[in-house]
Amino acid sequence: MISSPLVVIGIDLAGVEKRPTGMCLLRGNRAETFLAYTDDEILASIEQVTPRIVGIDAPLSLPRGRRTIHDRNDVHLRACDRELLRHRIRFFPVTLGPMRTLTERGLRLKARIEAFGISAVEIYPGGAQDLLDIPRKQQGLDALRAGLRRLGIRGLRAGMTDHELDAVTGAFVVSAYLRGEAAGWGDPAEGVIIMPLAR
Repeated sequence: MISSPLVVIGIDLAGVEKRPTGMCLLRGNRAETFLAYTDDEILASIEQVTPRIVGIDAPLSLPRGRRTIHDRNDVHLRACDRELLRHRIRFFPVTLGPMRTLTERGLRLKARIEAFGISAVEIYPGGAQDLLDIPRKQQGLDALRAGLRRLGIRGLRAGMTDHELDAVTGAFVVSAYLRGEAAGWGDPAEGVIIMPLAR
């Protein structure tokens, strides 16, 4: 009996609905990408295919010591953020300006996705690209696309946006996680980021 390919989704989430969000549906090793804008568009795409897991490029938890993103205190980093620092991976803290809006949207989407009975986890495509030894988008989209192809991902095409390519990276990471080739960084009681095992 032939088993069905693993189906996952990666989301490169924009902070606001008027900006494009990259979406990648990964079936086995074949990627299909598109752009979405509203929460409802994102959720409809997820509900249509019911993936095993959804990876969201946005903070999906708050640092211990904060009840809301708007608390005024000196707690800015989560355990997973400190793990990124230890690996010398660049990132923006959840409390930095526009990251607050992204965090709120990410938390809202996570709750709605999990209401479907689908797991939603935090990913960080830029950091994953560092660990996978492929270029980040700042080094050129052609170079990033070529790096993703080297990972065995099919269906990539010229002209894909940086949002789509980061979504592909995210989908690759959550697929790897289901295969035991990625792990959660941080404190599960606080919130983790799923990161690939270094190559």
